[in-house]
Amino acid sequence: MNEAALLAAAKRGDEQAFARVVDPYRRELQAHCYRMLGSAHDAEDALQDAMLDAWRGLASFQGRSSLRSWLYTVTTNACLKVIRRRPKRVLPIDYGPPADPHDAQREPLAESAWIEPYQDEQLRYEERETVELAFVAALQHLPARQRAVLILRDVLGFSARETAEILDARPPAIDSALQRAHRTVDERLPEQSQQATLSSLDDERLRGLVDGYINAWESADVDALVTLLAEDAALAMPPQPEWYRGREAVGAFLAARPMSGRVRWRVVPTRANGQLAFAHYRFDADDGTFRLGELCVLMLEGDRIEEITAFREPAAFASFDLPETLGGDQRHNA
Repeated sequence: MNEAALLAAAKRGDEQAFARVVDPYRRELQAHCYRMLGSAHDAEDALQDAMLDAWRGLASFQGRSSLRSWLYTVTTNACLKVIRRRPKRVLPIDYGPPADPHDAQREPLAESAWIEPYQDEQLRYEERETVELAFVAALQHLPARQRAVLILRDVLGFSARETAEILDARPPAIDSALQRAHRTVDERLPEQSQQATLSSLDDERLRGLVDGYINAWESADVDALVTLLAEDAALAMPPQPEWYRGREAVGAFLAARPMSGRVRWRVVPTRANGQLAFAHYRFDADDGTFRLGELCVLMLEGDRIEEITAFREPAAFASFDLPETLGGDQRHNA
């Protein structure tokens, strides 16, 4: 059945036809929700609400716009409702100034305060730049409607007229909101995206960086890891509010805590937000296995690590296809 036939059947109450007609759009709609909300968990909830709203309101779809455009209208409105009832999500770097690595850490903040990582395996290459942590974090600083305008226009390619229809506004208001959104976001973005940075590295340099990172962690070699860092590198660990800036500070924190030698690690390379990422497994002496403890997402500057964001709340990366445990003799397969 083609889309028109599936729509007709869905309007007659066929739930399976509705599921089939919206299924081709689910992946991109979920990514849209993530950009809007900065949370994979919130994105899935918003998408479920949107699909329920779309099913209940299907009779109102008259076909004057495309089905895709109508689904984005319903989904964007579902995201705007979420934004109205909860505070924006941020990264620790946007939460406060860098901390002293020699000071005691404070209690973690509620996980709902923090941006979460996003599993990008189902995204096309050209889409990955739009879920990079820096971009998603910059979006969260925009008012909700400006955020929606920038995503709809710049990321998804809707025209000013189409965006105005989605947001029930006039095209001049959309153009004005887009200009204001650009000013805010452009101030917060790095000069080069991670996709461009990764593309600039040949296989040998990229493999050397990945292997160097893994070997440094698994051997608790702080000096080796520090040599991989950019001069002003940063380390953040949500839900901890503290973060550290500069090779010396990052190295001091790592040497005193996670890489002190008191904990054994296994590190497995993966991908998140279109960026290099690593699943960190902590040794559990009770059963002799390594248990998943955190997901580290890296931002590169050339072939140096500019930022490490270590997500320590398991719920933040629960949607990732990562094993919960590794055997005591299991190594990475980079």
